[in-house]
Amino acid sequence: MKALLLRDLRLAVRAGGGFGLGLAFFLIVVVLVPFGVGPKTEVLTPIAGGILWIAALLACLLSLDRIFALDHEDGSLALLATSPLPMEGVALIKALAHWLTTGLPLTLAAPALGILLHLDGGAYGYLVASLALGTPALSMIGTFGAALTVGLKRGGLLMSLLVLPLYVPTLIFGAEAVRRGTEAMEVTTPFIMLGGITAGVFALLPFAAAAALRINLR
Repeated sequence: MKALLLRDLRLAVRAGGGFGLGLAFFLIVVVLVPFGVGPKTEVLTPIAGGILWIAALLACLLSLDRIFALDHEDGSLALLATSPLPMEGVALIKALAHWLTTGLPLTLAAPALGILLHLDGGAYGYLVASLALGTPALSMIGTFGAALTVGLKRGGLLMSLLVLPLYVPTLIFGAEAVRRGTEAMEVTTPFIMLGGITAGVFALLPFAAAAALRINLR
């Protein structure tokens, strides 16, 4: 499993689908928002948390189609299916590699970009905590979507349509946690919901992703 994880991390960086692309898209969205809604602090501060969460979600979406595509093209996926490592383990490793190259860099970069949106000073900790708790769920859900569409021509659009509705609960509770932190309100409930979503998808979706991969490899 360690060898597969290291291989996927190297491929993500070399193929240009890793943290660089996601961070660039994240930065572009955050920079463009003040041009669209105006640079006033009283306008940006209330929506900063939601904008950062939406930007992070879309940045995660960019590289999902590459999770299994390269392995499918060179035949590695078929070899993994016959290896001692179960397909559920393969799906988990793929999700972890995607989070390490996309979700984690976005989480670390979010506070710096929050300055551009005049994010309230008391909300930075909640922003980082919510992204750290929620972005693994985005990667696992995305891995499931990539498993469903692997091998399909132009499957990226279909995968986006499948994955985006599943992203909505994570987005809602992640943005709500930051909003409540901004307004100095109780944040326990949204964090519990975020944790529950993340735990739920990691408990269920590796099996669903493995089943989808086995069907597509037949």
